[in-house]
Amino acid sequence: MMSDMEKSELTFAEPVDWSALTETERDEVLKRPAVAAGARITEVVTGILADVEKRGDEALRELSAKFDRVAVKAMRVEDEAVEAAWNRATPEFRAALQTAADNIRRFHTAEKLAPVTVETMPGVTCTQVTRPIASVGLYIPGGTAPLFSTVLMLGIPASIAGCNKVILCSPPPVADPILCAAKLCGIKDIYQVGGAQAIAAMAFGTASIPKVAKIFGPGNAYVTEAKRQVSRRTDGAAIDMPAGPSEVLVIADEAANPTFVAADLLSQAEHGPDSQVVLVTPSETLAKAAAAEALRQLQELPRRAIAEKALSASRIILVKDLAEAVAVSNRYAPEHLILQTKNARDLVPAVQNAGSVFVGAYSPESGGDYATGTNHVLPTYGCAAAYSSLGLADFMRRMTVQEMTPAGFKGLAQTIALLAHTEELDAHRNAVLVRLAQLKAED
Repeated sequence: MMSDMEKSELTFAEPVDWSALTETERDEVLKRPAVAAGARITEVVTGILADVEKRGDEALRELSAKFDRVAVKAMRVEDEAVEAAWNRATPEFRAALQTAADNIRRFHTAEKLAPVTVETMPGVTCTQVTRPIASVGLYIPGGTAPLFSTVLMLGIPASIAGCNKVILCSPPPVADPILCAAKLCGIKDIYQVGGAQAIAAMAFGTASIPKVAKIFGPGNAYVTEAKRQVSRRTDGAAIDMPAGPSEVLVIADEAANPTFVAADLLSQAEHGPDSQVVLVTPSETLAKAAAAEALRQLQELPRRAIAEKALSASRIILVKDLAEAVAVSNRYAPEHLILQTKNARDLVPAVQNAGSVFVGAYSPESGGDYATGTNHVLPTYGCAAAYSSLGLADFMRRMTVQEMTPAGFKGLAQTIALLAHTEELDAHRNAVLVRLAQLKAED
């Protein structure tokens, strides 16, 4: 039983027997790593937002110098700099970027919603239509792993949706691959500002950076907190979804290739030290082989230190069968779920909570991250139980339209009037009665 040991003593290479755990212990095993210094981060971000709101570009320059150690003169990246970055890129990179973009565009175009029109009763017609969000801001992390792929995942659906204004913010200096991806997406307004200050700029607007209605994109704990705070303000901006550190859960059986399993686990572990990876399997043999292989592959990773830290808070869980494995996964609600089993597709109908699912031995999570066509912006930290993966709909608003003919109104009027009166909203009732009186006078 886990009660005899501290959770912190568990290591990735030590499988946990699910059947031997109490419900409380199961909750502990599936708990994500806590985001360190949460209160401190909240305090810092609150200060940054207030500073940017008050001093605008001046605050942005000071914060860039402080956090990014870059002296930023012009916020907007010149068109010539974007073209230069594109020209520096290899033909192979440009071709790969285009292939990924084509697949992403193809999938997201298929997500377009057709208008819905229903005559709920004779003379009463209800319609649902969609409209693009007028202005959106895309945040793209820089640092050791500039996520140019996220530019495609955000910029392409924004374009398909028809958003009139699309801006992009990324820490200075903006990495060449990010500029290349932005060019491919047709994004003209690129600003070299990062961190919580970038979120503040897009939420409130500055002299250089326009205010937007909704902000998209991942980031570190400060960016995530900034998005949370601005989304709660009436003068702020909406956000795509709550986000936390990246994570993957792999369900594998004795038929799985332990080398593949290990590689998939490490592909998420290298994202950051607060990432989490989980292997759930009914096979102790596979568990041990995958753990050993993960530790072997770890030694060869350039981002070994990051992945090693992530593995310290990761888990291998032994279950009685695949049905229980899926149940554990649904309870965890992973951002990424990989199914490496003999008949992997047979498990999909039972999957309820996951950001994105990867089926079969030759469907690595890396595929979805870059080029299959699905979106890699996904709910994390258990939010997959309530939130969906990012898609075209997130860049659009649904709007309903209703129309009643005089005959349709007469057929529904008494119902509306009675319900309004019962709620003691007699002005609502009166809006019906005056029309009935008019129709009666015309008869």
